[in-house]
Amino acid sequence: MIEARIAQRGKGILREFNEARVLSAADVHVALRLAALGGETREPVYLATALAVRAVRSGSVCLDLTRIREVTVDDSGDGPPIDPATLPWPDDTVVADGLATSPLVVGGDAGPLRPLRLVDGLLYLDRYYRQEQTVRRILDDRAHSHPPVDENLLRDGLDELFRDVADPTRPSAAPDRQRIAAAVAATQWTSVIAGGPGTGKTHTVARVLALLERQQPGLRIGLAAPTGKAAARLEESVNEQVAAVGLTSELSAATLHRMLGWQRGTSRFRYNETNHLPFDVIVVDETSMVSLTMMCRLLEAVRPEARLVLVGDPDQLTSVDAGAVLADLVARPVTGTANPILEKVVGADLSASDDPAEAALSAAERDRLRGGVIRLSRGRRFGGTIARLAVAVRDGDADEALAILHSDAADVSFVRRDDLAGLRADVVSTSAEVTAAALAGDAAAALRASEKHRLLCAHRDGEHGVSWWARDAMTWIGESTGRRLDPARWYAGQPLMVTANDHESRIYNGDTGVVVADGPDSDGTGSGGLVAAFARGKDPYVLHLSRLGAVQTVYAMTIHRSQGSQYDIVSIVLPDENSSLLTRELLYTAITRARTHVRIIGDENAVRAAVGRRVLRASGLRRG
Repeated sequence: MIEARIAQRGKGILREFNEARVLSAADVHVALRLAALGGETREPVYLATALAVRAVRSGSVCLDLTRIREVTVDDSGDGPPIDPATLPWPDDTVVADGLATSPLVVGGDAGPLRPLRLVDGLLYLDRYYRQEQTVRRILDDRAHSHPPVDENLLRDGLDELFRDVADPTRPSAAPDRQRIAAAVAATQWTSVIAGGPGTGKTHTVARVLALLERQQPGLRIGLAAPTGKAAARLEESVNEQVAAVGLTSELSAATLHRMLGWQRGTSRFRYNETNHLPFDVIVVDETSMVSLTMMCRLLEAVRPEARLVLVGDPDQLTSVDAGAVLADLVARPVTGTANPILEKVVGADLSASDDPAEAALSAAERDRLRGGVIRLSRGRRFGGTIARLAVAVRDGDADEALAILHSDAADVSFVRRDDLAGLRADVVSTSAEVTAAALAGDAAAALRASEKHRLLCAHRDGEHGVSWWARDAMTWIGESTGRRLDPARWYAGQPLMVTANDHESRIYNGDTGVVVADGPDSDGTGSGGLVAAFARGKDPYVLHLSRLGAVQTVYAMTIHRSQGSQYDIVSIVLPDENSSLLTRELLYTAITRARTHVRIIGDENAVRAAVGRRVLRASGLRRG
């Protein structure tokens, strides 16, 4: 496999970094191609260009030249990795001076082509620089004014929709961050509602929509999320509250691709900067999973006079593609003018601290309201040990995280890789329940049962990866049933995951489902056929198996793939401490998928490595 990994055209410094597994063959080829087109001949510029390509491939929007040596090594190759510090790094000044005069940055005799942009020590590929500039410009433009609001109607709506838990006859006690978030969303063109799982983000969203319907009867509402599974959960969560909050009708949610009208065979969308989306308010859930490119396309398509509510957890794993837009928006300097109505309708909430379970807003948080940013902090979905563990990991406290894992709490367990009795029991019992419902043709019950337990891995391959553990799971199930599972053939109870968007069939990358019997015919006899069922709000979306394209059997999945989903029990396989994938965000995301129990499989060194290593995606957006 070395031939595929090493770029044969790479020479000199590029070859050394490629062989050390810092650069991939693709990084080298792109850098050399750009250099040839622009007439660049200097090796330090070659290297910086290749590292900028690598940065995008690794999820960053650009290459931060002050952190150019902070690279990880691809640990999937043969043999021990080389320490990047031992590589022949050029002097930082030589790199910076070379880029400042490079025809790839300033243009040259070869033509006006400028594939690189150098801005304040950040090196961009031109495409991502322009997208970041578009996002910044649109957000700043939207922050300079506020939508018209009936102040009295808004205040009355807030008092009605946010009630004291102990005494529902009274408005909620201050500070109620959900109430503040709803007021922010109602009085800003763009708002960001951030918070961890269980802090009531969709609870708040439903009330935001109810408030806005009162302000504007006939309000056109768009709900979206990055994946079909996340969109289905958003739709279900909002519609469960329709009657309680007084929304006029149930709503449907779509993936961002579907909302924007992706045009087959292109990278274009029906809705864009010249053909805006026909909504008065758009809510995007799981925004942490939205890439810079998709955020740019969304902002271009939103009408200037439409509200945009971005919802998500900035501490989770970010988009697979380049960008960490939600985290950037939460961290970037505040722009925009003071909100003239907000303090009038929630003034007491901004400074009071009557509720010991909810902290009053700090001075910095109050200032961030001017930018439409509010963070929910009070957990409501799960409490106890799972919440404490998630907070310890999020805050980087490895000692506290390990103390919790060793506490023998009922909702958290920490086991070695050779202590798998509990995992095996959960895998087998969940499969049995899913299969029984699937054979009975009860798609809804099969989908519910599939969320009883999920096995999550950081890697796709290797002894800590999805493929390895999925084989073990199928072996355990086969031994318990006396029937060997063959993922190459369809069978009732087979768990599925979609791996590519299929807009015609209305299934999307990341959707999970179950193969079920298609139920009795009208005469009461079973047809004997099988169909695939996917979660879509209250009613499963059923699809004939012949229409399935890119799907795979999923007895285990990567933690990345689990984002936007919740399971009763989550089992997490940690890789060795040296894995470059093992990060704080990865472990936090995995833990917060669980409702009732978290099982971590690994050792203390892996936990400490995960808690101590953060994902640092370079971006200019958070600089303002």
